[in-house]
Amino acid sequence: MDPADLIERHADRVTHVQRIAARPAVLEPWPDGIRSTVRELFAADGVAALWGHQAEALRHLEAGRDVVVATGTASGKSLVFQAAALEALLRGRVGSGLHAGRRPTVLYLAPTKALAADQLRRLPHLPELRAATVDGDNSREERDWARGHANYLLTNPDTLHHSILPSHERWARVIGGLTHVVVDECHHYRGVFGAHVAHVLRRLLRLCAHHGSSPQVVLTSATVADPADVALRLTGREAAAVVDDASPHGTRTIALWEPPLLGGTTPEGEADGIRRSATTEAAGLLADLVAGGVRTLTFVRSRRGAETVATTAQRLLREVDPDLVGRVATYRGGYLPEERRELEQRLRSGDLLGLATTSALELGIDVSGLDAVLSVGFPGTRAGLQQQLGRAGRTGGDALGVLVARDEPIDAYLVHHPEALFDAPVEATVFDPDNPYVLGPHLAAAAHELPLTEADLPLFGPHAAEGVAALEQAGWLRRRPAGWFWTRRERASSLADLRSSGGMPVQIVEGASGRLVGTVDAGTADTAVHDGAVYVHQGDVYVVDEYDVEDAVAVVRRDDPHHTTQARSVTDIAITEVERSVDWGSATVSFGSVDVSTQVVAFLRRSTEDHRVLGEEPLDLPVRTLSTKAVWWTLDPAVVDATLDSTVVPGAAHAAEHASIGLLPLLATCDRWDLGGVSTALHPDTGRLTVFVHDGHPGGAGFAERGYDVAARWLRTTRDAIAECPCREGCPACVVSPKCGNGNEPLDKTGAVALLDALLAGAAD
Repeated sequence: MDPADLIERHADRVTHVQRIAARPAVLEPWPDGIRSTVRELFAADGVAALWGHQAEALRHLEAGRDVVVATGTASGKSLVFQAAALEALLRGRVGSGLHAGRRPTVLYLAPTKALAADQLRRLPHLPELRAATVDGDNSREERDWARGHANYLLTNPDTLHHSILPSHERWARVIGGLTHVVVDECHHYRGVFGAHVAHVLRRLLRLCAHHGSSPQVVLTSATVADPADVALRLTGREAAAVVDDASPHGTRTIALWEPPLLGGTTPEGEADGIRRSATTEAAGLLADLVAGGVRTLTFVRSRRGAETVATTAQRLLREVDPDLVGRVATYRGGYLPEERRELEQRLRSGDLLGLATTSALELGIDVSGLDAVLSVGFPGTRAGLQQQLGRAGRTGGDALGVLVARDEPIDAYLVHHPEALFDAPVEATVFDPDNPYVLGPHLAAAAHELPLTEADLPLFGPHAAEGVAALEQAGWLRRRPAGWFWTRRERASSLADLRSSGGMPVQIVEGASGRLVGTVDAGTADTAVHDGAVYVHQGDVYVVDEYDVEDAVAVVRRDDPHHTTQARSVTDIAITEVERSVDWGSATVSFGSVDVSTQVVAFLRRSTEDHRVLGEEPLDLPVRTLSTKAVWWTLDPAVVDATLDSTVVPGAAHAAEHASIGLLPLLATCDRWDLGGVSTALHPDTGRLTVFVHDGHPGGAGFAERGYDVAARWLRTTRDAIAECPCREGCPACVVSPKCGNGNEPLDKTGAVALLDALLAGAAD
């Protein structure tokens, strides 16, 4: 199927087409430091010469430097660290002094188990290479073999944090022989997760020094804005940045696709702005491509959405050619390892023509031979979109990429402002290693692994001394001549959950059988598993009979209630410190520390058929206080009075808050679910109309500060997105939020535009 034919047939849906011309390769010879044995291994796979950036990166490593390779998708970044690692393994013994004679080892870190498994499969065959993955899928025997014999270990930050570092004496052979630490897909480490991983890497490097190794660090990413800065913040060490991509690629056609309006009208006869769902649209498009023999990968934001796209496409194909039904499948988290491996193999072999997946396949897994990629909804960042669309055309052939817009502010804006996607650099990777809620647990973990000394503190940043003092005052660390020691019985590593920072997760247990159904983060449990909540897990529907807050357990039963639930909450916010501030005439934009107090007070029951509210039930849950960072803006009361009638001010501020939360991911590496917001016509701390957008993690994640840094651009984009939306009174594509604790009441779309115009009147360009 010719992409041009597909686009022409659906011209009413395609808002923009971007064509990226083919690019030839720039070739260079192998550096002298890579022996012929290694070169021959890659030559057997068709690599006779290197692309220019590969040779440059290997020269940096040969000179003893850390390196970050930031070149495009499918540009052969894996070859760099594989060749350097194999050369080190063949070189033989490493170390000096007391540690002389160690056998060399390599540690590879991936953000997901799937990527680590894929890398294992792609390693060259060499008698001296003994590779193994270490993660939650291992048996005890496999892990014992890896600890005793492997010289190329593939794992993830979670396993490193929870298992390897706390037991570093048992892993001394591996840690003490390390020549290279590979941090693959480093752009994935952002927000609170990125801050955690930065300290995991610092703890690793500290233990390497203790065990006598001094490894080079190799970082890779196809999509990172400032690779040298990201490498420095992740590892605490300088790295040479390789950014000039010398690899070839075919012609790429990227289409921005907006589902059609469903044709409904308001009582006044105007379009109601409701569009066909993105998942339905993508399923039809996937079926068309598969029927045309186009190997297609479809990215969907949720597990349930991925299942829906695949099953709908299968139903449509059954009407066209029943033989094609079995050539479409779903790939997502929650599958058994052997199921994932089978799907990956079927996709690589061409047996599968269509696959609907979550972000599990977004990273550098080799699925070469794909012709097209569909992205159902903007994935939150331009970097993420490039990762997804880059899956197609990986063998150098031509490729098609389609972004199918969801009914979300950022999607609606992007399909009508293609310059925001194609003429702007990828977002800065935002994370804050100095977040005290992240730093403290890792200082404790480091002390548990090996007593902390004064000399260690600079490794953990400028606030490490304050963190140690707080832990000592709490009685968790005790100072002795050899340093600070961990005082408690439990493992200190259990204090830090790398993927979340909201406390112990709540266990969801089936009451009839006692079976553990799943878990939910503590920060979202009050809204997700309160008494009476409808909870969906892998397509199964449960109703919560009892939510025990103190024991962090929700007891559920299988049911089919024909309704959904939506929690309602009340939120207050108090400013504890103004750290930065700028005046925009009659407005002020500020950044600082806040305390956000939230209480879930009730929930709505909505019909699954027509979404009507069937009733509201009160809840008695505790007030939760989150100390975090926020950006906020205020407006002079006289300007507010001159701009809007007082009756619409609360709805206008509320609508502006929702839209600004929805658009911040365009400028920061976050998702709207990483953020929260509060708006008020008169805030007690400012004495003015105030709109807050805050990080959803204790101590902050860096997203609100990024919002402050680009406030004028962010809020102008927000204003334009609201004004240009075709709906009359507000919809999910502009000011209606799927996570609003007040049921999206009140909202005033027109008033929001007027408020933002008044705010921006004094803003600097």
